[in-house]
Amino acid sequence: MITTIAKELGLKPGQVETVTQLFDEGATIPFIARYRKERTGSLDEVAIAAIRDRLAKARELAARKQAIVTSLEERALITKDLRTAIDRASTRTDLEDLYEKYRPKRKTKAQAARELGLDPLAALLLKQTNNDPFTEARRFVNPDKGVETPEQALAGARDILAETVNEDAAIRSALRRLFTSKAQIKSTVKKGKDSDGAKFRDYFDWSEPAAKTPSHRILAMFRGEAESFLTVHVLPPEETALSMVENRVIKNNTKSAQEVKAAIKDAYKRLIGKSLEKEAMANLKLSADQESIKVFASNIKELLLFPPLGQKRVLAIDPGFRTGCKVVCLDGQGALLHHDVIYPFSNSDKTANTLKKLTTKYKTEAVAVGNGTAGRETEAFVRAANLDDSIQIIMVDESGASIYSASETARNEFPDHDITVRGAVSIGRRLMDPLAELVKIDPKSIGVGQYQHDVDQKLLQNALGDVIETCVNRVGVEVNTASPELLTHVAGLNKTIAANIVKYREANGPFSRLRELLKVPRLGPKAFEQCAGFLRIHDGANPLDKSGIHPESYKTVEAMAKDAGHTVKELVGNEALVKTMDLAPYVTETTGMVTLKDIAAELARPGRDPRASFKAFSFDDTIHEIKDLVPGMRVPGLVTNVTAFGAFVDIGVHQDGLVHISQLADRYVKDPNEVVKVRQQVEVTILEVDIKRKRISLSMRKS
Repeated sequence: MITTIAKELGLKPGQVETVTQLFDEGATIPFIARYRKERTGSLDEVAIAAIRDRLAKARELAARKQAIVTSLEERALITKDLRTAIDRASTRTDLEDLYEKYRPKRKTKAQAARELGLDPLAALLLKQTNNDPFTEARRFVNPDKGVETPEQALAGARDILAETVNEDAAIRSALRRLFTSKAQIKSTVKKGKDSDGAKFRDYFDWSEPAAKTPSHRILAMFRGEAESFLTVHVLPPEETALSMVENRVIKNNTKSAQEVKAAIKDAYKRLIGKSLEKEAMANLKLSADQESIKVFASNIKELLLFPPLGQKRVLAIDPGFRTGCKVVCLDGQGALLHHDVIYPFSNSDKTANTLKKLTTKYKTEAVAVGNGTAGRETEAFVRAANLDDSIQIIMVDESGASIYSASETARNEFPDHDITVRGAVSIGRRLMDPLAELVKIDPKSIGVGQYQHDVDQKLLQNALGDVIETCVNRVGVEVNTASPELLTHVAGLNKTIAANIVKYREANGPFSRLRELLKVPRLGPKAFEQCAGFLRIHDGANPLDKSGIHPESYKTVEAMAKDAGHTVKELVGNEALVKTMDLAPYVTETTGMVTLKDIAAELARPGRDPRASFKAFSFDDTIHEIKDLVPGMRVPGLVTNVTAFGAFVDIGVHQDGLVHISQLADRYVKDPNEVVKVRQQVEVTILEVDIKRKRISLSMRKS
């Protein structure tokens, strides 16, 4: 198992074995990647996750093999050769093909024919001799058994042959390769569904090679089928498939061979073809799901790691025309200080004065304006309100804020406030620290991705879990201010332990040392080992607790400080001193040079946020609605979503435009993620504007 996984992933067997041991010991991916580099050869999270996934598949395969062997033994069907073949099966597909012949079945046509004593006739036909099949069949006519005529006998024999062909592992394997390489995916509209299924019009009569069909088209066709608007088939040319099987089975052109040919056709159309089509569609769906999930996970990663404004005092506005704009004032930690409602579009002078008073009273450093309905208009009003020049005015993507405001998490945080207050708070906090706020929302509600509601939800949740865990642990979490939702994603913690940390903090005050976490119920030594390196205490008793240095290495740092003639406190953050230190004397069996270099980097810049610095963005002040757009305009925009076929860009007109993959650059682009990321600031050219259909075509090409 170890050797196979290593070969598949291009790794050394020792690396795979080490990671497997660490997983079996309860280690997490972030912990292994960050604090066990010496043992793994510095494998990153992606490689470690790949080992985990391959390991799970290998163990599932092993369990399935054992279940099949047990079933065969119970029915006295196991042989030495069959056991060897099962042991050698390297994939689940190969294993199931081997088992097909022995699988317990409901009564089939072939079984019924065998009960009529027609097995010998089938065997005679398969020999394809010159004997007349009709004459041979007469010998099997037996009215007492229900075989009234030679034709009935031949039909039963063909049923037996059809099942024999269906159960032939070599034939199934060859046809499977044909499905993979030559199948066409075809979709047609169901009768009478033309009008109701208009959104799938592109697929009313569509056909293309399945192997080359992009994931978004596969998922679109399958969605149309799931909603009963389309019929979808994935099949190779039938003549090619039948010819492939006949070449393996047919020996000559006798009348018996013609009977076998008829059985082969029946086997393909009734049994093996349907089975392999179902399998091919499942594989296409899985491949499309994986591609879609990959795109979605990449988008979520960019959102989670989007540069934070930081601990600034923020006034956040949730815009609205009819009901006014909800305003909240937050302190530097995101705590709610005040909330109000303003009406900038009915009483502008009074509203401007209100904003000035609030920003002065609460020493506001930035104004966050949600980008939903009335967002651009509200932003323009705030910019014209003559606030202090030092105050930044920033539009914030509010996707998912309404979902959060109605959630149990929001109710627990703000039990005395309604959803409008909670939504505005979410907008403000999202500007201050996107990661801390977005982990409270179901990622599928954030507004990025491609068919994320159609893909395998278990695969999606696993992938998103990995992305969120990676992002949270890469940034680090302040244990004394983090929400339970954020703590839940720290390596080694779960929902229960995270809630216990918050309860302990509320009952006993802020943690002064990371070691105090061991007093938290359910947080034992193993959980502490996994989580401690990713938690921070910025004003704690031990200066190392604000760094990414794991407590298991504190003694090493203490020795380094002592040898340098300094205290640990003097060493932490002293980049010049750290650069002069010789790390070689501190290498041990468990702490190698790679780990020591990581320790030195953390000592030089303790708790450094790996996210980029915040950069403000503004839309073109001359455009506010889609009717303001003219082809040829060059305008700034923000990438809101990246898909397999291009990127959607917000240019400030309440309708995102599409930059098709062919318009992303002055070169061929295979993957849009090579060029753009979610929330990236770009400049685009307006290509086409369809006001009626609210469609905007954009280009990022410069020529």
